Amino acid sequence: MKPLRILVADDHEVVRQGMRALLEVHPGWEVCAEAANGREAIELAKETKPDVVVMDLSMPELNGLEATRQILKALPRTEVLILTLHESEQLVRRVVESGARAYVLKSDAGRSLVEGVAALSRHKGFFSSKVATLVVESHLKTGQSTGRTNRNRDLLTPREREVVQLLAEGKSNKEIGVTLGLSVHTAETHRSNIMRKLGTHSLSGLIRYALRNKIVQF
Repeated sequence: MKPLRILVADDHEVVRQGMRALLEVHPGWEVCAEAANGREAIELAKETKPDVVVMDLSMPELNGLEATRQILKALPRTEVLILTLHESEQLVRRVVESGARAYVLKSDAGRSLVEGVAALSRHKGFFSSKVATLVVESHLKTGQSTGRTNRNRDLLTPREREVVQLLAEGKSNKEIGVTLGLSVHTAETHRSNIMRKLGTHSLSGLIRYALRNKIVQF
């Protein structure tokens, strides 16, 4: 099995070294390149074709969001995880719009960075719990439509609707497994089936569905 190739982009060398050490402990993962600014990240991504890019949001020369857009335009199969100190509803929306499918706060990186990269390695989205909550609040405040019928909701089994609610509340697959008495693998399978049925590939899309169908109410 070929290794998972990861590009790390951060303007602080000590942070890049720390991420490299954290990621390469995982069997089968390798950091194939390090970038110190957004433009370098794009150049190295095109050169090395990584499976996953871990991108700091605040990058010199070219910010992480614009670098993400350009990388994904050139390499649509590459996944991007945004790593940042900042959390706000507006910023979460911009990250989702950029095409990145994982968002981890640096304060959560010790426990969430590896989990986020692992999710992306399976082409699944990942938001740390605080960020998932912001996504929910953001969609509420922007007035997402709630006028849909129950037809789409009926696509899901009762168990799947339970999983949708827990995901929308920011729970991880492990936390869902504990709450519902399932294995992590079964929780992951439910999540995959739900996204397939709903035709969405992102957690934000799943949250919008949950809000429209009143599976969650905040």
